[in-house]
Amino acid sequence: MPLQPFSKSSPLSMGVELELQLIDPHSLDLTGAADDLLHLLERKPFPGDVKPEMTQSMIEISTDVHNDYDSLLAQLRESRDTLVAAGDKLNVRLAGGGTHAFQHWSEQAIVDKPRYQQLSELYGYLAKQFTVFGQHVHIGCESANSALFLLHSLNRYLPHFIALSASSPYSQGEDTLFDSSRLNSVFAFPLSGRAPFVLDWGSFEDGYFRKMEATGVVSSMKDFYWDIRPKPEFGTIELRVCDTPLTVERAAALACYLQALCSYLLTCSDPAPSEDDYLVYNFNRFQACRFGLDGLIVDPRSNRSQPIREDILQTLDKVQIHAGRLGCRPALDEIRRILAEGNHASDLRRQYAKCRNVKGVVDAAIDAFRGKD
Repeated sequence: MPLQPFSKSSPLSMGVELELQLIDPHSLDLTGAADDLLHLLERKPFPGDVKPEMTQSMIEISTDVHNDYDSLLAQLRESRDTLVAAGDKLNVRLAGGGTHAFQHWSEQAIVDKPRYQQLSELYGYLAKQFTVFGQHVHIGCESANSALFLLHSLNRYLPHFIALSASSPYSQGEDTLFDSSRLNSVFAFPLSGRAPFVLDWGSFEDGYFRKMEATGVVSSMKDFYWDIRPKPEFGTIELRVCDTPLTVERAAALACYLQALCSYLLTCSDPAPSEDDYLVYNFNRFQACRFGLDGLIVDPRSNRSQPIREDILQTLDKVQIHAGRLGCRPALDEIRRILAEGNHASDLRRQYAKCRNVKGVVDAAIDAFRGKD
């Protein structure tokens, strides 16, 4: 079937999706409370959208379309407060973080929805192991070709968002030594990774997508788990590599950093993206997952390498003027604070060093989401 036409959207508008953990306050393990929580939330309007995800111990919230940092953050805070209040009524806690520190995938239950049941049949145990939690950011594009241009131009900066958002150092009760272990679960899926290098939407739709559809492997864009993918029904590109941060404040900052970066890429005089830009893609992505802000990033055009932290600092200088125009300079202040103090993976490791217990790590994530210092 044909792809949906690429919808019109306001250029550089943004929306955020957050996958959140549902936690039992006594055991601090994940709990299959999604149905009960969603039923309770149906009783009054939710500030945005909320729906089930792959397993019963997770939900996903989505914001409306926003143009600036203040309005996005205000809605995320309202959504958080609504969720926390509903969870307290059910004796359920909520948390961000890319993974739960000690849950066991075999104990998770797949949500009783046709698509999730089909994915479970197709992917087997990988579906339950997909009880991981990410932030997705949508950026509005004026055209389909503009979306493809941004998608491929952003590949150079993908490690920034992995390292800044990393919040999944613990999995199955162990320190994985990765700042973002969540992405290892995503990489296991056969249609993950990078999008094919195509800059013309007609060629993408009539060439690549038609060929993939003919194989029977895919039927829609939902079947691609790419790090960045176009969303024609929204008129956006969707960045999918971020762990869910521990706080909504950080989630808003990451979205606005992406917004400012897209504004810069659309107006700068840098060379157009090319296939050669992907020569070091997997290396850079691994470095960001494994070492976070201390990882190395290689510029495929200059062959120069430097710490990801330094690369972000240099990029912040480039996008500062765009952030001012878009009303998101406070977001860049938050990004600088992360660079100085460390990402949430570092915070969780510091918490473990204090309590020497992964349950204490989960407790800290719960408090962070509630807005406790």
